Amino acid sequence: MSRPPFYGWIVVAGGFLVLFIAYGTQYAFGVFFGALLAEFGWSRASLSGVFSVYTVVYSGLALAAGRLTDRWGPRIVIALGGVCLGLGLIGMSLTTALWHPYVLYGLVAALGMSTAFVPCAATVARWFVRRRGLALGITSSGISAGVFLLPPIAHFLVSRVGWRWSYVVFGAAILITLNVVARFMRRDPESIGLSPDGAALAPRTPVATSVPDAWTVGGAMRTLSFWMLLATFGATWAPVFIPLVHLVPLARELGVAPLLATTVMSALGGADLCARLLVGAASDRLGRRPTLAAGLIVQAAAFVVFAAARTLGALYVGAILFGFSYGVVSIMFPAMVADFFGRARAGTLVGAFFAVAGATSALGPLAAGWTFDRSGTYVPALWLSAAFNGLSLLLLTFTRPPAQPTPSA
Repeated sequence: MSRPPFYGWIVVAGGFLVLFIAYGTQYAFGVFFGALLAEFGWSRASLSGVFSVYTVVYSGLALAAGRLTDRWGPRIVIALGGVCLGLGLIGMSLTTALWHPYVLYGLVAALGMSTAFVPCAATVARWFVRRRGLALGITSSGISAGVFLLPPIAHFLVSRVGWRWSYVVFGAAILITLNVVARFMRRDPESIGLSPDGAALAPRTPVATSVPDAWTVGGAMRTLSFWMLLATFGATWAPVFIPLVHLVPLARELGVAPLLATTVMSALGGADLCARLLVGAASDRLGRRPTLAAGLIVQAAAFVVFAAARTLGALYVGAILFGFSYGVVSIMFPAMVADFFGRARAGTLVGAFFAVAGATSALGPLAAGWTFDRSGTYVPALWLSAAFNGLSLLLLTFTRPPAQPTPSA
């Protein structure tokens, strides 16, 4: 009699779907960005500020989302997030003043978005050890698949039914999808009598004794490894949302037609998808640090290409480079946190990193919009973004795992 499929892969599929629709909608912001500018005439900096507030809020709440995932499990957390994110986007359809998107998108939708990446990544990290990179790569490929498919769909809807009804469609789809998928997200393999990667657990084995490498946030913060890893990801995340918010407007400034401009985001998403499917498994064999180092070099090169771009072809090259490197960095983040500090409190620790380092990514879109409003170009912001990736690479050379775990408190 054949064994049933390991339930961990169902958790991977659920995480894929959550990240697909949540992040695909997030990265369609550039499409709605243009429609809102056209209707209301707001400055780019003021509207970019909406995304920056959104990023600060959902990154800052990641620690709470991680703690609640460790305490309640991912089912409740993801379902509640789906309600907040869905209603926030539906509410965006009623926008008539600039403060509306700051509240509806920057606060309500961000509250829901905080329950997407951290609960999914931390839960998958608990289900796998030997194949952690592969599992996280497949799960997080939902982000890149969403970036590939949803911006063109958003453009199609906006051009046919307008941006207001498009927000209603996206919001309703998120509300329904996340609440259905949440029912299949189980906390960890021990909860159904398994161990990571699918081996059977001995009956009545206490979960705590099977995880000797558990760290608390306090214990991890007392190590140099924690702060070096935090600084490494903080530096590369500072500019990471600039292409995701401003790439479509950049293409339009170069004279690219609206629909073709959205295909640049699709190229980014396609490269991101390839990276997540290929690099996660490769990092299980080659090591996380060398894999991340390669991703940082490619990401720096992508920003240089964007800064020098004058044609649609150059934007495609930059988008492919950035998409691939973005996929690498995104996979390595939860994988390295779990590798360094164990999986028992993966939700809390991944959330702590995401809250602190991820909040730096709020600065990029705002700074790029401010730079464009004053100089008429994104070039200075793009060169500075390349420098931030160089700094991250330098920090990575001094980053090592902690010598041994601190006993949990």
